[in-house]
Amino acid sequence: MVALSGFVLMLSFVAKESASARPVFPEERRLRLFHTHTGERIDIVYRRGDAYLDDALGRLDHFLRDHRTGQGLHYDPHLFDLLTDLTAAAGKPDAEIAVVCGYRSPWSNEFLRAHTAGVAKHSLHMQARAIDIRLPGVSTRDLRSAALSLHRGGVGYYPRSGFIHVDTGRVTQWCFGCSDGLAD
Repeated sequence: MVALSGFVLMLSFVAKESASARPVFPEERRLRLFHTHTGERIDIVYRRGDAYLDDALGRLDHFLRDHRTGQGLHYDPHLFDLLTDLTAAAGKPDAEIAVVCGYRSPWSNEFLRAHTAGVAKHSLHMQARAIDIRLPGVSTRDLRSAALSLHRGGVGYYPRSGFIHVDTGRVTQWCFGCSDGLAD
């Protein structure tokens, strides 16, 4: 019995040494996005380990620019982490996210407020901290549930328009077009 336990201990030591000798690659975080208004697509690694990739962030900022004015703003990179985690929580970690609205200039925000219901005067879209999305193959209701399960930021549910809003603001939820404001 002593010989057997010594053998197991030796195998354990060899396994640990082999594991530590392998090169360690930092976790890559990737987003695949399709912009419903511009028709553009992007498939990009934006983070390796704890390091955000500046070039990738710049490309994402441009991709999420206001499609009405062409203006952009530097996005909160934590929103990209939220999107990556959301696709995983929805069971579609490699899915392409359909972007309905990214950054919104003050002009576009006022334009939408004048012509569309449910647009906040001080929207986090204007701070590049919010995005409206769809995830093909996942119902809007299930996508909202996945977003709520993360307990990170605001989650807006727009069932009649078929999208959800997520942001990096305070944890809150709302439903536009639901009788009680929270459920459909």
